[in-house]
Amino acid sequence: MNYRTGGEMPKQTIEVMVEGGKATAGPPLGPSLGPLGINTKAVVDEINEKTKDLQGMQVPVKVIVDTEKKTFEIEVGTPPVASLIKKELGIDKGSDETGRKRVGDLTEEQVKKIARTKFGSDAPAFVSQVKGTCKSMGVTIGQGAITEEEIKRYREMEKQKEAEEAAKETVAEGETQSEAEEKEQKPEAEKQDEKKEQPKEEKT
Repeated sequence: MNYRTGGEMPKQTIEVMVEGGKATAGPPLGPSLGPLGINTKAVVDEINEKTKDLQGMQVPVKVIVDTEKKTFEIEVGTPPVASLIKKELGIDKGSDETGRKRVGDLTEEQVKKIARTKFGSDAPAFVSQVKGTCKSMGVTIGQGAITEEEIKRYREMEKQKEAEEAAKETVAEGETQSEAEEKEQKPEAEKQDEKKEQPKEEKT
């Protein structure tokens, strides 16, 4: 996107998603910067420096290039709220059974911290938004860490779920087998019916 700032030199903005601290000169960044004649390595190094605290997360980045002066500015956005929650808890994903199984717990202060990181403020509206995302991910607020009893219950739930899935597969296989046996038995049954229907020869 080309635009002018205050009637001065033309600038071009390149927007990409990079993994925090791990930007490279490869696609999508390198091919976009190459034609602009600026030092790609310098851009990559600055992005990595600015995103090093966001490792493991996809981060939106803007590279604003002055195409005449061959200078650039880096603007780093913030990852999605869900990514910030996962980073805060040190987990890879949310709950696959929201409402029944929780994956972690945040304090009110941690929720406010995420709100400040994402929105620049911990105003009630932003805190509520973070809490809404927590709920959808199976993350509780202020209920304490997951206990051994909970972990045991979750394992039992997993075993029960696996047993139910195995039972469904067994029933499905049984039904298929019954259908096959039925097809095999049907011709024999039809033969028996034919024999019954044949008239007996009269003795003379």
